[in-house]
Amino acid sequence: MSAVKSGSKKRKRDPTPDTAGLTFQLSSSKPSQGGPFIGKSSQNQSCVTLNKFIVSYPAVQAPTGTTFDCYAKKKSKTQTNNSGDADQEDPSDIMLVGETEAVEFVTNEAETSRVAEGGCHYLVAVHNRKTGQVSILSRPKIPHILGHTVKALKSVTPLAAPSKTQYLEAKNALGETFGTKKAKAAIRAQERNHVDIGAMEGVMNYVMDSIDKGAEGLMTDEQAKVSTDNNRLIPPFSATANMPDDIYPLHSIIPEVEWKALSVSAFDSTQNENERLALLPFRYSNWIKEHINALGNSSSSKSNKKTLKILLYISGMLAFRQASSRKEISKDQIQEKLSSLPSIVADSLLSRFTEVPRGSTTYQATSTTKTNLLTHMFALCLKVDKFATNTELLAADLSMKTAEVNQLFRSLGCKIVKLTERERTKLGLPDSVADQKRAVLNVPVEFPKPKRRRAN
Repeated sequence: MSAVKSGSKKRKRDPTPDTAGLTFQLSSSKPSQGGPFIGKSSQNQSCVTLNKFIVSYPAVQAPTGTTFDCYAKKKSKTQTNNSGDADQEDPSDIMLVGETEAVEFVTNEAETSRVAEGGCHYLVAVHNRKTGQVSILSRPKIPHILGHTVKALKSVTPLAAPSKTQYLEAKNALGETFGTKKAKAAIRAQERNHVDIGAMEGVMNYVMDSIDKGAEGLMTDEQAKVSTDNNRLIPPFSATANMPDDIYPLHSIIPEVEWKALSVSAFDSTQNENERLALLPFRYSNWIKEHINALGNSSSSKSNKKTLKILLYISGMLAFRQASSRKEISKDQIQEKLSSLPSIVADSLLSRFTEVPRGSTTYQATSTTKTNLLTHMFALCLKVDKFATNTELLAADLSMKTAEVNQLFRSLGCKIVKLTERERTKLGLPDSVADQKRAVLNVPVEFPKPKRRRAN
């Protein structure tokens, strides 16, 4: 099969210029003597040679024969001495100016300096065809960026930039004319939601007066803090206490009349654990068992007698919590449940931690009274545990989640943390409880801040 020949002709290579007779030499002219200069524009990169200048015209083409003049800024003697090199060209010191009947061409100093700082330089050479010599300037030249000005428009005052309101009006008008249905609906919704500030200037004084008048009954920050503290579902506390034991005074939890009525003398005659537990109103708390066994039947010392009274009262509160779990609470049932305690204790717990609905004669435990009972009980537990309570053990006794118990201890100002080795030694605890978290109460007491809801 014969090969198919192509009918197109290949373009011949341009003849290589003859450079055999060329000689190169450095020009003897100094850069300070001026020219040639290179001018260029970012809009039109085609260059035209005029006289001794190479320039490019930005968007407007100058007619043939347009001449350019070179101007240099006059330097003071101080600037000349500090420059160090008098022959060095500075683009900010030289300006090229050309002019036609309609347009003026001037070096744009800001753009020229920016290009020079960017490292844009040219090496210029002149070829003499008669002698075959190429003279190369000793220093690279910096391009001059030319800008143009129309003479007829120099006397016209430029229009001021439109304001934001004018811009939005024009934009909305354009959207109403050419926009889609969705764009038009968005424009109308924006106009409906727009607030005319100018129309409100006349009523702003009335609005501010109304705000001031309405704010007269509002509480100050200090008053709001006092009100918040008073409404906490915790025992009365002292925010200025210097010792943890003084934060919640004992008789603010157990009234002094009830404290005096409590008797622990029967524990002196007990011989074993079962006899001691039989004297308690509530016998199913492991937390109370641990502390009762730690004290034994010795209540002779004042501190042991105080601790035993607190444990007896906590046992009564646990028994009361169990009896008040019913929908309707009878006073006789409470008295029977707390028969091992003085009747004044049962009456006090009934009046403080239950409510009597309107039009009824029976008592009822609400979520508020139940929380209040638990926080009073936990405040007593802190006193027995030297203000470091095992919350997991209490949660098991109360059939509650540990997280719920921890939250109630936090409302008392406690922090749920692991004890350090020094703290365990001080409390007489073994190293086996090192990973166990406890509710610790310190001074000054700090209550948890209310959580702020995120705005939608």
